[in-house]
Amino acid sequence: MKILVAIAFLLIFISLGSALVYMMKDKGRSNRTVKALAFRVGFSIALFALILIAHYFGLIQPTGIR
Repeated sequence: MKILVAIAFLLIFISLGSALVYMMKDKGRSNRTVKALAFRVGFSIALFALILIAHYFGLIQPTGIR
C-alpha cells in the first residue's frame, strides 16, 4: 500500500512539473498546461479514493495523534 501511495505522489509531482515546463515553454499558446493540471487533479482524486477504499477494506489502519 505504501508503494502505491508513493507512486501516486510521484505521478502528481511529475504532472505538476510538466505543467510548469509547458507553461514556460508555450507561453499560453497551447492547452498542454491545462491538460497536465487536469491530470494532476485526477491523480489527486484517485489517490484520495484509493486511501478511502483501502481504509474501508482494512488495508490501512488509522494510528491517531500521538
